[in-house]
Amino acid sequence: MLILAGSGCVGYVAGPTNGVPAGSKSIRVEFFDNDTLEPRLVTHVNRALKRNLQQDGTYRLETQGNADLVVNGSLTEFLRNGISYSPDDLLKVQDYLMKLTARIKVTDGVTGEVIFEGDVTGSSTVRVGKDLTSAQRQVVPQIADHLARQATSFIVDGKWPD
Repeated sequence: MLILAGSGCVGYVAGPTNGVPAGSKSIRVEFFDNDTLEPRLVTHVNRALKRNLQQDGTYRLETQGNADLVVNGSLTEFLRNGISYSPDDLLKVQDYLMKLTARIKVTDGVTGEVIFEGDVTGSSTVRVGKDLTSAQRQVVPQIADHLARQATSFIVDGKWPD
């Protein structure tokens, strides 16, 4: 019985998973460029990325000045795709899949060398109801958080060159 109870934690690792002692290196998140037509996405992404990096605890978050790593990028695509439609009106969308893609770049804060560059996507489904604008306003923070969790995973667990 004791063996079965302990087996649920077999894959769990306490603390950072990339071998870096927690808080020994600093990271600064700069505001991303917004190459989409959707306003105010940058604020949500920036806030979510900082929050996720702080919660992870691998890197110490710097808000200004020098940092060991600098994260920046651009929001490249914001899509709304209808995934279910009203049975009475096949042109009326009931649910949308909303997806935000960002190109993130992590550079060494001292040398400026690009350590990682890649695309990260966050998405969520939303039931529209009668007002697409309100539904989108409610789901954008969730999409930004999903994107930030993906980016944090790449940043924290990435295989950096030595």
